[in-house]
Amino acid sequence: MTESPRRVFLLRCGAALALATLGACAQPAHDRAGPELVYVGSQDRQLHALRFDPASGALAALGAVAAGPRLTWTVAHPRLPVLYAVDDDSAREGSVIAYAVERASGRLTRIGAAASGGKGTTYLWLDAPSMTLLAANFGSGSVSSIRLGADGMPDRLVSTVSETGSGPHRRQASAHAHSVAIDPSGRYALVPDLGADRVFVYGFERATGALAPAATQAYAVPPGSGPRHLVFGLDGRFVYLLNELSAQLTVLRWNAQTGHLAPLQSLATVDADFKGTPSGAEIALGADGRYVYVAERGANTLSVYQVDPDSGTLALVQRTASGGAAPWSFALHPSGRWLLVANQRSGSVNLFAIDPASGRLTDTGRAVELPAPVSLSFVR
Repeated sequence: MTESPRRVFLLRCGAALALATLGACAQPAHDRAGPELVYVGSQDRQLHALRFDPASGALAALGAVAAGPRLTWTVAHPRLPVLYAVDDDSAREGSVIAYAVERASGRLTRIGAAASGGKGTTYLWLDAPSMTLLAANFGSGSVSSIRLGADGMPDRLVSTVSETGSGPHRRQASAHAHSVAIDPSGRYALVPDLGADRVFVYGFERATGALAPAATQAYAVPPGSGPRHLVFGLDGRFVYLLNELSAQLTVLRWNAQTGHLAPLQSLATVDADFKGTPSGAEIALGADGRYVYVAERGANTLSVYQVDPDSGTLALVQRTASGGAAPWSFALHPSGRWLLVANQRSGSVNLFAIDPASGRLTDTGRAVELPAPVSLSFVR
């Protein structure tokens, strides 16, 4: 729901006071040492906070710090102590909620909200150069852009693009935008749509934050694949797409001049002898671009793939248990030393150490129990 003008004014005043009190507006993240905060989106209508020490790997729960709608997905402002969370409810129009972060305690204070332009908002991407939030609305099959103010407050809904399409799976009766990513050139927004079996490619204007249908065709995956999340390679030439329904990992060549995707490689993210229902969940690129990490919920595994820097193709390095059931998503620490995974069904956040040389994961045995965790965001 869009805030009224008077409420926006009052919230902005409160936000400015809160941010000034916290005293971190002008302090770059790299200048702050010591333990960090991790915010956990969940399916229990609460946001939870953890305290994490990247020097020692110590992990501790701080408890629930916000309550309200289905606060499943979060993303942090790159400079300000502000966290954004979705309202993931397919029964009504969604929104994006902004919270001021109190770093000392982890407490969150709601400071604003903006309409998400659709229902069942399930994913957020923050384009830092344009200070624009991109929201994928799973329920209504649309993607929207929301401009942010200098204070980090959601300013206004700029644009919404609706999608169409379907697939053979029972969950593919209509379009379901599952995520969004801005390409390295800043000219395009790529939207994996689980329902339409497409990766839609839209134009993106950083000067205004507006989305528009581009003069390119969407990339069609094999029927029933269900595209979920994607990540660009370090130099922007390749895209790594994870399909949820087939749990296939697809390597694509990206042409930033024409906005086209072309397939290069397809890999299964489960072993050949797996007998259950596959479910690709999350994908991320390591900080140095040498490894791709994947979570798969059907087999409850994390996989590590090495990137060939010339061809962009992948080779499996490791497949290991996620430490729980249904690894919904994970977050790689910027140091490159740690991976935190949200195991939704077993209700835990588990910590893995990363070997910088080989990319391999080691379960540290450290975990925090939380109800139905599904996303993770670091805040320093």
